[in-house]
Parts: sequence; C-alpha cells; structure tokens
Amino acid sequence: MLIKLKNKDTLIFDDFIFRCSIGKNGKKANKIEGDKTTPKGTFLLKEVYYRPDRVKNLKTKLNLKKIYPNMGWCDDPLSKKYNSLIKTKSNFHHEKMFRKDHKYDIVIVLDYNLKKPIPYKGSAIFIHLTKNYKSTNGCISLSKKDLLILLRLISKKTRIKIT
Repeated sequence: MLIKLKNKDTLIFDDFIFRCSIGKNGKKANKIEGDKTTPKGTFLLKEVYYRPDRVKNLKTKLNLKKIYPNMGWCDDPLSKKYNSLIKTKSNFHHEKMFRKDHKYDIVIVLDYNLKKPIPYKGSAIFIHLTKNYKSTNGCISLSKKDLLILLRLISKKTRIKIT
C-alpha cells in the first residue's frame, strides 16, 4: 500500500484523505540540511516513537518505541550519529524528542537518509503531530486524530510517495 502526498496540504491513503502540512519551502528532490523542504521520493515507514505519558493504547503494525526525556535525534552533519536517535547528553546538535509542545507525542520515522546517512542531505524526516497546520522544517504533520487513523491502517510494507 502506498501513501501519497498529493500536494502541500493533502495526504491520501486508500480511500482516506487527510489534511497535512509539509516543509515551509515545499518539496525538493535534492534536500539539504536546514533548507526547510520535504524530500521527494518513495520511502518506507520505519518505527513509531511515542510519549507514553501522553499517548495510551496506540494501535499499529509498525514497531513502537517509547520516547524518554534523554532522547534526541542528531541533526549535526559532522557527527557519526547524524540522522539517528541519540542521548541528549551528546555534544552534537540534535532535536529533542521529548518536547514540551505536542508535535512529537507520536512520530513515524521515514526511511530518508537513514542507511549510511550522507552528511548535509537532511535528517529527522518524520510524520508528526500538528494542531495548526503551520509549515514544518521538512517533515509531514497531521492532526492527532488523523495520525491515529493512519497508524491503524498502515503496515510494515507501507511506503510514502512524495512527488
């Protein structure tokens, strides 16, 4: 099954149409770290990270991983840990996974630049939550209600196509 990002504000899966938001500067095939674009391509959906203190009874066929206060996602192109989960005590620049806002209460990691990450090609490309549909730094964001529906529908074979 394939999730399609139809345009900057519509995500389609099967008969479901979801409102979404993407990177502030649109979509781009040759993404660069910090360019605020959503990468074009077809990507697997990897694991789902979630805040167990805020989200209960999450239903999905993807692997679930809890987010703890010491977790971050390395977005430092000079680090050997670039574009991977790290402990926030690291000296490398990272995005905090355990946030005060609710954006990362549920996060689906896209298989973008994960295997042997190329420095500066982009990192931390997720499907995450939004309340206001403001543009992102390169991720795709959905309402909590819609993301919970999507999680029930998808499987480990599901891919997302961003054109």
